[in-house]
Amino acid sequence: MKKKKSVKKTKPDPKETSVNLFLNIIIFSLVAIIIFMSYSLILKFADRFGLEDNNSKKQTAAEIIQLEVLNGCGVAGVADRFTDYLREHKFDVVNVGNYVSFNVDETLVIDRIGNMANAKKVAKELGVPGTNVIQQLNDNYFLDVSVIIGKDYYKLKPVRGDD
Repeated sequence: MKKKKSVKKTKPDPKETSVNLFLNIIIFSLVAIIIFMSYSLILKFADRFGLEDNNSKKQTAAEIIQLEVLNGCGVAGVADRFTDYLREHKFDVVNVGNYVSFNVDETLVIDRIGNMANAKKVAKELGVPGTNVIQQLNDNYFLDVSVIIGKDYYKLKPVRGDD
């Protein structure tokens, strides 16, 4: 009969197990750092190339919108009429005056701070078509929106009397 080789079970060396544990912790830490850096890199490229979804960039209109109303059609009192209408509808009109010229054909609503939702809200309230809502950012303006009343003012809600 063959003799069975006896395998001696030896107790692991404490020095060797602590080294193995230390190496495992280092490996785990390095893997975690690599995953974090990869995630950051992906986010950076997604932001740079516009790969993130458009829903995250949706803008909302402010509760209080400060605006100016400028007469660009030359009809006396039209800016005051628009101002009264906008104030009745809870907009904060901070400036009323004349535009640089009186030959503006269509009323314009201009976003001044980079939040088109504010300008669109004002345009909707006045009945101005969305094609006449534009963006001109200007750091010198301390207001949200400018309204330039054009020669089409008679088609808009403040003059028609729509609510």
